[in-house]
Amino acid sequence: MSFKELKSSKKARSYVHSSVDRPAISAPIEESQPGHEPQKASSDEKLYNALPNSLEIRHSEVNGRGLWTTSTIKAGVVIFVTKPFASALSTSNLSSYCSSCFAPSSSNGMRRCTKCRIAHYCDSICQTNDWAIHKLECTSLQKWFQAAPSSDIGPPSDAVRCLSRMLWKLQKRGFDTIQAKEIANMQSHRKSLKPSAYETHTYLAQSLVQYMNFSNPADMTQYHLSSAADLVDTVSRFITNTFTVTDPTLVPLGAAVSPVVALINHSCDPNAIVVFPRVFSDPKNNEPLMHVVAIRDIQPEEDLFILTSYIDATLPTRLRQQSLNETYNFECRCGLCSMVGVDPRMALNCPKNCGGLCPLPIEDVDHPLVRCFKCHAVVHSVEAALDALRVSQEGLDKATALQFRDPEKSLRLTTNLIPILISAGFPPSSHPLLGLTRLHQQLLTESFPNPLTQDHLDETIRTASQNVNGLTTLLREGHPVLAIALVGLGKLLAVDEPSPRASDSDLFQKELTQVYPPSGLPRLQLAYQTLLRARTMLSIGFGVVNEGGQVGKEVREMIVALEKEIGVFKQGVRNVFEDTPRVKV
Repeated sequence: MSFKELKSSKKARSYVHSSVDRPAISAPIEESQPGHEPQKASSDEKLYNALPNSLEIRHSEVNGRGLWTTSTIKAGVVIFVTKPFASALSTSNLSSYCSSCFAPSSSNGMRRCTKCRIAHYCDSICQTNDWAIHKLECTSLQKWFQAAPSSDIGPPSDAVRCLSRMLWKLQKRGFDTIQAKEIANMQSHRKSLKPSAYETHTYLAQSLVQYMNFSNPADMTQYHLSSAADLVDTVSRFITNTFTVTDPTLVPLGAAVSPVVALINHSCDPNAIVVFPRVFSDPKNNEPLMHVVAIRDIQPEEDLFILTSYIDATLPTRLRQQSLNETYNFECRCGLCSMVGVDPRMALNCPKNCGGLCPLPIEDVDHPLVRCFKCHAVVHSVEAALDALRVSQEGLDKATALQFRDPEKSLRLTTNLIPILISAGFPPSSHPLLGLTRLHQQLLTESFPNPLTQDHLDETIRTASQNVNGLTTLLREGHPVLAIALVGLGKLLAVDEPSPRASDSDLFQKELTQVYPPSGLPRLQLAYQTLLRARTMLSIGFGVVNEGGQVGKEVREMIVALEKEIGVFKQGVRNVFEDTPRVKV
């Protein structure tokens, strides 16, 4: 694989055409399509009738309302597929992705709305499908810019635009429909908001009022908002139940609301995940579609848990709880948050290198003697490790803020901080080393020199390997985040080497097997094995029936290409030996 192919593969947007039966789409079709009528809700009609029969809505004292399965669900099963009730692209994606189906811009470019000049579409079909809502959005966008005091003001955030799309759709369909009642049933935390959440809720409410041109109370009543409390309730329901829309490689694209998926409770160690694999053969089939996929076997009578979109499961318990408490107003009691033992997210390597881990205490608490859980060796450099952690956390925050504005400075920060944490004894799975490693890999990949150098490529591969090692410790086999990380490593290993290490010396070949990354045939074989492992995980994380989604298709094609390349490489070596005269001793 060439470097050009590697970079283009990150933007490749082919669709998988497969004969495998697909799970039924559980959400109603868009009202812009012929033959659709919104479902009216009678007083005794069951809500959420889009859910499969194998799931039931129940209540528990610990988690409240949630979904329970009545039958065994195997890992990799797509539990159900649904279209978000409302969705909106992030501002940075408005010009490069379709505002209707969320597909990326093709070689033919995008069609731009001639009025607001903000929304872009694949073609006239997507533009027509979205017009029922966009004609209202279009007017608001035009007025937004007319009222803007500066030409530098951009469109409102995806949260504001997604929330407004939700309200416009509710008004259009009617507030007596099943969908409207499902939205109203989404949980609100208005009465128990914490002071730390006031600013976010207030800003979103004020931006919504301005964007939707609410000039008096009468303007709000048409959306069933008869008071400020109703407005805050709506904002709270939105914030609590919003999901991130991603592309098939898990890159965030925007925000979405689905009252059906919102029924599933949170866990930092989930048994199911929400992905957007884009696998259906018809690109106009109501994408973006949310696929709820089991990433481990789920037993009958078991609560269905997913990982909420805004929580990073690789963070230590303290940071996860802080984020959940501030944003979602609850304390997580999942198995990961209540685990006993060493959390590899907050640990040090054994000072005697026995393979065990040492629990790193919270920096604000007086810590007891820190020992390895395996061999009980004492750690004598705890204070130095905590200092390295504090400095690196600040550096990670700064590098993240700079990654787009000043990528060179961001890369310098990650380059300097990673060795500090490694020398302090932090394992690849620890925080913030894992976060720095992931960012470092991204920056290295995006800054590949032209022409590509062997040193830069090898450093990127080593960083990607560290990232995979850290994620493998934290995430279960089949988790889509781990699967995508393996795909990235496999692609890097498959890139053509600018200056491969090569020698006919048997001794040198033996040395090559002890160097990472290897060179020549061993590198190709490692790429092949890595992508095979990635393919297995993709089939779980993105659904067996989906064959790993769009990324799965690309990986299958790469595996076939590598098989041919390895075969050619081996045949070339045979030819060399056959053509070389044997020397008699």
